[in-house]
Amino acid sequence: MKKLLLAVAVSSVAAGSANAATVYEKDGFTYKLNGDFQVQMRQNIGDETESLGVDFDDMKLENEVSYDLGGGLSGFGSLTVDFKDDAEDGKDASGDEIEVEESYVGMEYSVFAVSFGRRDFATDEFGIEEAYEEPIGEDQFEATDETGDDAIRVDVEFDNIYVAASHEMDANDTDGVEGEYYDLFVGTEFAGLELGAAYKQAKIQGPDSEDTWGVSAAYDLGIAGLAADYSVTDEANGNPETTLYNVAATFDVASTTGVALGMQNQEEDGNEDVTGWYANVTYKFPEAKNVRLFAEVADTDEDNMDLGYLAGLRVKF
Repeated sequence: MKKLLLAVAVSSVAAGSANAATVYEKDGFTYKLNGDFQVQMRQNIGDETESLGVDFDDMKLENEVSYDLGGGLSGFGSLTVDFKDDAEDGKDASGDEIEVEESYVGMEYSVFAVSFGRRDFATDEFGIEEAYEEPIGEDQFEATDETGDDAIRVDVEFDNIYVAASHEMDANDTDGVEGEYYDLFVGTEFAGLELGAAYKQAKIQGPDSEDTWGVSAAYDLGIAGLAADYSVTDEANGNPETTLYNVAATFDVASTTGVALGMQNQEEDGNEDVTGWYANVTYKFPEAKNVRLFAEVADTDEDNMDLGYLAGLRVKF
């Protein structure tokens, strides 16, 4: 994903991860495996009935396979499953709680890739991501579905410009994804400044489409960084116009330790706007920086809401 992390996040067009472990590679075939395991002790923002508990935020495995077909052409496939609901509920392997987040195949040539199946929409790349648990919401693009199982997506990546477009067909889905979607994301980076823009048209209810657009920016100052995003869903089908913006700053207090501070505001026509804030600290073990301890506090200005807080451990590969 290319959400703004106050660092340049350019990866393979085929959606591979730089952190992936190569399990097997021979005769033009490559199999890579990503893992993201995160468990938190968390009390959500809420009223006095909220209580502290263990939350399985991620128990994810991403399998990536690709074949070199010669002449710069390759074929690839990806299967991402998340076992967090099984971990939460204690179900056995025969349960139906395993979530298949993405399952798609595609072809890649030079800077161009096309894929289809169940996968994230292009606008899932939009936005900044510095909170472990956003006090209000990620951005307006997540207000409608971010993943479709009848999706076609095109990714094009040049030296410092990335473009993604996707289309979700209006099919009879079995996973609750309803309607037809078109979206586009464009990102670029130069001289430490990272910019993004996105647009989504969702035909999900009523006679009119629900249009969402957004812009984002991040600037890397070296030991610190600043980032912001702004997204709007236009009024349609009786739903009011809704705006959400995020601003965040990060600071390196040591080579292994970083701090993030952020604020969010959501404004819905006809209702009072809601403002939230968060602050977190992350420690990356110097021997293995994909093992991280973290803690966060967050709150909103809504009435009768108590402070939320969490602490946890994240292990990635």
